[in-house]
Amino acid sequence: MSDTSFKIGLFYGSTTCYTEMAAEKIQTAFNRLFDEHVVDIFNIKDVPLSQAEQFEVLIFGISTWDFGELQEDWESSWQDISQLNLKDKTVALFGLGDQLGYTQWFQDALGMLHDELVILECNIVGYWPNEGYEFEESKGLTKDGTHFVGLSLDDENQYDKTEQRIESWTEQLLLELDSDSQ
Repeated sequence: MSDTSFKIGLFYGSTTCYTEMAAEKIQTAFNRLFDEHVVDIFNIKDVPLSQAEQFEVLIFGISTWDFGELQEDWESSWQDISQLNLKDKTVALFGLGDQLGYTQWFQDALGMLHDELVILECNIVGYWPNEGYEFEESKGLTKDGTHFVGLSLDDENQYDKTEQRIESWTEQLLLELDSDSQ
């Protein structure tokens, strides 16, 4: 992926700004890796989800609310996901949640978004190990339960790990994008 003529579209929904801040950190990490601006950020409250179709590489950010519920902007746009043409596009996901306060629903929205996107025949990348988290259940896990379906952040209980997780994940994505392009 040494050719930086591509752009990454990052689409997120954020109620309390934590997902927005994570999106900005991801943008900064990618821009640092490429030494130029490669990530365009969009708040789905302000931009139709259909704009995602303009990008070959996408990142979607979502948070889980309360007892496994979708963030409000994603909930309002949920029906639009199935209308997207993302066939053969590369998609990565990140989610925010509270693993201690909502231990039975940690990253559920991340898993629900993943399930909606998989049927669109896109190439999902960026699965993230579930080591270092404390929770009981999650719809955000892969079938074998060893990974989350995207980067998992918990700014409520593990804020001190967010920066390093984002750095590691963006480096992982870069490697996965590189192998996809070969």
